[in-house]
Amino acid sequence: MVSDLRKKIIIKVGLLAFFLLITILLIVKDFNTPLILISTGASVISLLKLFWFLEEMVADSKPLPEDVQFDEISQSFKTSEGGSPVERMGQLLNEALAKIKSSRREQDSDLQFFKNVVQHIGIGLIAFRKDGGIQIINSAAKRLLKLTRTVNISDLKEVSKPLVEAVTKLKTGGRELVPMKMGDETFQLSVYAIELTLRGEELKLISITNIQSELEEKEMEAWQNLVRVLTHEIMNSVTPISSLADMAEQELGAHLKSQSGNLKKDQLEDMYLSLQTISKRSEGLIRFVKEFRNLTHIPKPKLADVAVKPLLQDMALLHRKEMADKGITVEVSVAPEQLIVMADKNMIEQVIINLVKNAIQSFDEQAVKTIWLTGSASDKGKAIISIRDNGSGIEPEALEKIFIPFFSTKKSGSGIGLSLSKQIMRQHEGRITVHSTPGEGTEFVLRF
Repeated sequence: MVSDLRKKIIIKVGLLAFFLLITILLIVKDFNTPLILISTGASVISLLKLFWFLEEMVADSKPLPEDVQFDEISQSFKTSEGGSPVERMGQLLNEALAKIKSSRREQDSDLQFFKNVVQHIGIGLIAFRKDGGIQIINSAAKRLLKLTRTVNISDLKEVSKPLVEAVTKLKTGGRELVPMKMGDETFQLSVYAIELTLRGEELKLISITNIQSELEEKEMEAWQNLVRVLTHEIMNSVTPISSLADMAEQELGAHLKSQSGNLKKDQLEDMYLSLQTISKRSEGLIRFVKEFRNLTHIPKPKLADVAVKPLLQDMALLHRKEMADKGITVEVSVAPEQLIVMADKNMIEQVIINLVKNAIQSFDEQAVKTIWLTGSASDKGKAIISIRDNGSGIEPEALEKIFIPFFSTKKSGSGIGLSLSKQIMRQHEGRITVHSTPGEGTEFVLRF
C-alpha cells in the first residue's frame, strides 16, 4: 500500500517537473507564445493535481481524534473496498483500534475483578502515597477500624495513634503487633507492610488483621500445656513424699503406742531411707521451681558485634574432652570467615551450649559420631548458625513438643534448655527451628 502511494506521488511530481522543464526550455529557446502557454498550462494543471492529491491524503489521514488521547476510542477511519492507499491504510488503523478497544475492555474487566477481590477480602488493606494520601482502603479495613470516609493516613490518628506510627515507620517485610482499644473492647492488630512503585509513584501497602481470637486460643493452649506440665512434675515429686511421710508417720505412731522405748536397726534404716528420699524429692521440687522462675525472668540482651567463627570454635573447645571421651568428632566451618552477628554473647553461648549438649546426648551406638557447627549468611546478609548431628534423631510426635517448657525426651532432662533457647532467640528478634529424621540426625538452626 505504501509502495502504491509512493508511485503515485513520484508520477505526479515527475509530470510537474517535466512540464516545468519543457516550459523553461521553450522560454529559453524563444519558441512561439502558444507553445509556451500550453506548456505553462500543463504545468499549472500538474501542480493543481499534486496539490489536490496531497490535500485529499491529508484529509483522509487526519490525526487521531482528541478523545483517543483520553482513552475514549469511539471514531474510525474512512474506508472502502478497492479505494485509495490512504483508505486502505485507514482500514488497517481501524483494525488496530478494534484490537486496542478489545484489549482495553479486557483490562477494564480484570481491573473491576481485582477491585471486587480487594473490597471483599477478609483482611484489611490500605494503600497510601508518600504524602499520606490514601489510594485504596477496602471494606474489611473500614469495618475493623470503624471508618466511614478517610482521605489521608494521618486521619487514622483519631482511631489509633500507635497504628499510624506503626504503618508510617514499617518498611517492606516489616511486621508489628499494635494494641487497639475501641470502647470496652481491647484487641491486637497484626500489621504487615510492603513498599511498591505504581506508574512512577511510591506507595505503601498495609495489611491489617485482628488476631485477638488466635492469640486468646494460643494463650489458652499455652496455659493448658503449662498446667499439664506443672501438675505432672509436682505430682511426680509430691506423691512419693506424701507416701513416704505417711509410712514414717505410721511406723513412729506404732512404736510410740507400743512404748518399747527402742527402735530396731532395720526400722531405723527404713525411716532413714524414707527421710533421705523425701529430702531428695524435695530438692528436686525446689530445683524445678527455680528453673521455672529462671524461665520467666530472662534479661534483655546487650547487643554487640560477635564474630561467629571464634564463637563456634570456643564452643567446640569447651566440649572437646566430653566429645573425645564419647568418640564424637566436631567440625567447625564459617563462610564468610568474617561473619558477624549482632547479639548478646553470653546469652547466645548459653543457647549453643544447650544445643551442643543435646547433640552429644543424641548418639546411641553409631560407628561414626559427628557434630557440625556451621555459620553462614542469608540472602539478606543476616547470620545463620547451625548445630547438626548424625545421631538417633527425634520422633515426629516429640518434635512438635520439644520447645514446650519442661518437656524432655531424656530421662534426666529438665525440659528447660530448648524453651529457654527459644525465648533468648525471641529476645534477639530471631528464631530457632529444628529439622530431624529418626535414625539420621537432627539440625537446629538459629536465624538472626
